[in-house]
Amino acid sequence: MDISQDFQAPFFAMSRLLSFPWTFVEKDLESNKSSELISDILKQTCLHSLCRKFPPSAKYRKLFLSQLIKRQEAAGCDPLDELYDALAEVVGAEDTSECYKSYLLPGGDSVSLRESVALISDGTTGLVTWEAALFLTEWALEHRQAFSGRTVLELGSGVGLTGITICRSCSPKRFVFSDCHPRVLQTLEDNVRLNAVTQREPPPVTVQELDWSTATEEQVALIKADTVIAADVVYDPEVAESLVKLLNTILSCSNPDIYICSTVRNPETYSGFKTQLEKAGISHRVMTGAVSHVFPYSRGSAIEMIQLYR
Repeated sequence: MDISQDFQAPFFAMSRLLSFPWTFVEKDLESNKSSELISDILKQTCLHSLCRKFPPSAKYRKLFLSQLIKRQEAAGCDPLDELYDALAEVVGAEDTSECYKSYLLPGGDSVSLRESVALISDGTTGLVTWEAALFLTEWALEHRQAFSGRTVLELGSGVGLTGITICRSCSPKRFVFSDCHPRVLQTLEDNVRLNAVTQREPPPVTVQELDWSTATEEQVALIKADTVIAADVVYDPEVAESLVKLLNTILSCSNPDIYICSTVRNPETYSGFKTQLEKAGISHRVMTGAVSHVFPYSRGSAIEMIQLYR
């Protein structure tokens, strides 16, 4: 039985424990009364080489292993030494403010990132991967022609999932990551370096500080972007105002393809962003159509992707 797709993705992507196929596990254990499935799960999660090299948070692994033990004992299966050894190892591990999260890509490749365990840390939300970034990454994997052979500028790169995936899978000519928060920039540089080691023919990659409120036409023109992307950057009216100012500057220098992906948490803020775009003479069209589900994450929130043009 090939369980890699069922078990690896939910664990490595650090999605909620509820997304794990526990019902399937319980039924298998009850019918077979064997720990073979538990052993397979361990090999593809906690004992997998990727997890050993880039361990998720100790808290998450502890919860995950406790759930496995709970279901194994409820089914009356023989104890599995590896399972209890794995739990003992995690119980002794210290909780930290950061951990690794690994995202499996189609074809067996993966991106491993150092992220914050808290949604907000050091006064920024840029140290975790948000839903719109996951959606934009999935969209990029299905529209590789939008990046192939092009210079790509990413605004608000955060910890780098979308950009690193594009560099890995979409063959850009050049990729420019950008952000403005010092801690985010340092983490971003570390993650780009961490993932560059497995690239056979990496495109030229740079990480730049880019303050949306002070960026000049000269600074933007030097990048010579053919494609501009951003995800989860429309979450505050003041930030949206700075973003529109930068987008106006970009479109004054050239005519790149611009894609903005947003989780619409506050409809008023998002509508205000679109109104500001119109006032700046920037038009938009909503990108329709579903994308293939590559990553496990909650899809209950409204996510919208727009293309900008003038």
